[in-house]
Amino acid sequence: MRAVVQRVSGAHVREGGASLGRIGPGLMVLLAVGREDTEEDVSYLSRKIVQLRIFEDDTGKMNLSVQDIGGRILIVSEFTLFGDCRNGNRPSFIDAAPPEPAEKLFSRMLQAIREHGVPVETGRFQARMQIQLFNEGPVTIILDSKKEF
Repeated sequence: MRAVVQRVSGAHVREGGASLGRIGPGLMVLLAVGREDTEEDVSYLSRKIVQLRIFEDDTGKMNLSVQDIGGRILIVSEFTLFGDCRNGNRPSFIDAAPPEPAEKLFSRMLQAIREHGVPVETGRFQARMQIQLFNEGPVTIILDSKKEF
């Protein structure tokens, strides 16, 4: 699984004119499910996202998690994070999971984050959406459950 995690003061996702999800302070997460991903990836990445210390404490250091600040997470599926552009200019998405298993693990990720006690909003799987966010910092972190950092 791959995730782009952004610290936001607010974020909103729409499909057409309909609002699907909206948060105040918290995290905007774009999530892609890979062909080889399993429940273990969900467990690892959900824990990493909710415990990621990228919010400032009283001394201005990034030392607090979304849990610590009582924030929320807006998580949107984005298979294009698995786009591979090494050969040519048109991305290949061969490493992205097919829609059915991807949706299952994406839904499991929403559930896992909620089990960590963090409120979650989301978009609609496989929909064409518009996302508006206010990145604070800016702070943007890339996580990959298959790579050791």
